[in-house]
Amino acid sequence: MDEQNQDRNQHGPGSAKPIGAHGGRRGNRKLLYAAFILIAVLVIADVLVTQQNSQLAKLVKYDNVAVPASLMAQLSVPGNISNRIGIGTADYSGILNIIHGSHPLSAGGKPELLFIGADYCPYCAAERWAIVIALMRFGNFSNLHLMTSSANDYSPSTPTFTFYNSTYTSPYIAFVGVETYTNQPSGSFYKPLQQPTQEQLALMSHNDPNETVPYMLLANYSYVSGALYDPYSILYGKNWSTIIDDIYNTSSAQSQSIIGSANLLTEQICSIDNNTPAGVCSQPYVTDIRKIIGS
Repeated sequence: MDEQNQDRNQHGPGSAKPIGAHGGRRGNRKLLYAAFILIAVLVIADVLVTQQNSQLAKLVKYDNVAVPASLMAQLSVPGNISNRIGIGTADYSGILNIIHGSHPLSAGGKPELLFIGADYCPYCAAERWAIVIALMRFGNFSNLHLMTSSANDYSPSTPTFTFYNSTYTSPYIAFVGVETYTNQPSGSFYKPLQQPTQEQLALMSHNDPNETVPYMLLANYSYVSGALYDPYSILYGKNWSTIIDDIYNTSSAQSQSIIGSANLLTEQICSIDNNTPAGVCSQPYVTDIRKIIGS
């Protein structure tokens, strides 16, 4: 909003101020003070931006570093935290789609969850936090690595993970993660990483002709196209440790968004794997969310 200061002449339009009046001098002094304040604000803003860019640059050095065991342990969020959040602020309208597909997707006799994303994608970065936390309730990851989204996109260098070269094991579900591009620019786009199979692309385009990433198909029962919360307002400028701290603070926007989204995905997984294990699928947040979304 623009603000304007006007020095009005009390003697009417066109008339001169009396010689020796201080109105003009006070006006000049105000302008001088305003200039000093403006310069100070600009200098402070430049310092803050420089510090922010420096912090983001430091994050990138962790790309493709294995997730520390201590951090993996914290991603197993206890039920009392999840029950306090419920669905939180997960924005699922138009993102989560229940389809009840006639041909369930499975692998090894278990319901299959298919994720298609890209390392550069900030919305994928946001969604992975919820996916990892939800999947940790049903099994375990190995070789999961840290990643940041593109430094040149919306919500630059958002801290996240990559499913590339990771392995997920569970007695209840199967998970396939496909990361189509790195976060490194190449020509007018990014370096390719993994190529989805023709079957995977067909499943994706059938539900979402625009082939939006992030995309997650849950056993052809439902799919998520897009992110359940905004990466910039929730993750930008933070690191993995501060995000974890925020997750455990149930009054924080991060906890409400990330845990709420993970809880929503958990409810969907329970809906496709016969509500197992009971220790997860009988939690109040699962039954409450089921009533809310009617799945």
